Amino acid sequence: MLSGPFLDRNWMGQNEDYESSDIVMLGMPFDGTVSYRSGSRFAPEQIRLASWGLEEYSPRFDKHLEDVNFHDAGDLEFPLGNTYKSLDLIEKNVEEIYKDGKRVFGIGGEHLVTLPEIKAVSKFYDNLAIVHFDAHTDLREEYMGEEMSHSAVIRHASKIVGPENIKQIGIRSGMKEEWEFMKKHNTLISEYSELDCLKGKKIFVTVDLDCLDPSIMPGTGTPESGGMQFNELMGWFEYLKDFDIVGADVVELAPDYDASGVSTAVATKVIRELLMVLRT
Repeated sequence: MLSGPFLDRNWMGQNEDYESSDIVMLGMPFDGTVSYRSGSRFAPEQIRLASWGLEEYSPRFDKHLEDVNFHDAGDLEFPLGNTYKSLDLIEKNVEEIYKDGKRVFGIGGEHLVTLPEIKAVSKFYDNLAIVHFDAHTDLREEYMGEEMSHSAVIRHASKIVGPENIKQIGIRSGMKEEWEFMKKHNTLISEYSELDCLKGKKIFVTVDLDCLDPSIMPGTGTPESGGMQFNELMGWFEYLKDFDIVGADVVELAPDYDASGVSTAVATKVIRELLMVLRT
């Protein structure tokens, strides 16, 4: 019998046993509706490899990944070219996670993968709200005639949870109609205290990594100048630790656009810190 050791390609610090875990990390390597630079399908694999370059301890949250009790289930396999079937696969798998009494932590992939997650999670909670970090509004009804688009994901999600239950942070790009939607429904916020109206609700946190400035996150499909610095995002995470977070995802890393690997390393640390928030 072979005795190894063997290279572990799952996220570091995971609980290898699904049944005893509290959180399930689910890779969703889908980028079939990307409107500018594709390649986010390669993110989950690269993020897992990069995770081994991080410490398992977070000094910011004074917690260790072993405290999180998450299981890395690996990547879903999608039928190339079939958006609706891919989204259906995500929804069914996320639904199974919640039937088993666990929470999902999704790794994209493009931002459209969030929609089937929200559809699944909303079946288990009637007071679901979304905290959305992004450079872009993602509030279009469609993009070039296609309803299912990563640029429409939050608009579609608003039809599930209600626009009054969505708060958006870091937005700096979008069509005039989308900005009018944000103004009408008061979704765009800039102060921590503006999240307080969501206390008592179940929160899904979705992080599009292009919320970060391209000076630290060039490896994304639609980089947008004027974004957050890493510690700004962490400040929001620290505030969110007192909320009831029932699921999360991190999306839109396109690793091949940053040959230095820095964008992947940043994405990996974002994931580690958000895992700590789910633990608390």
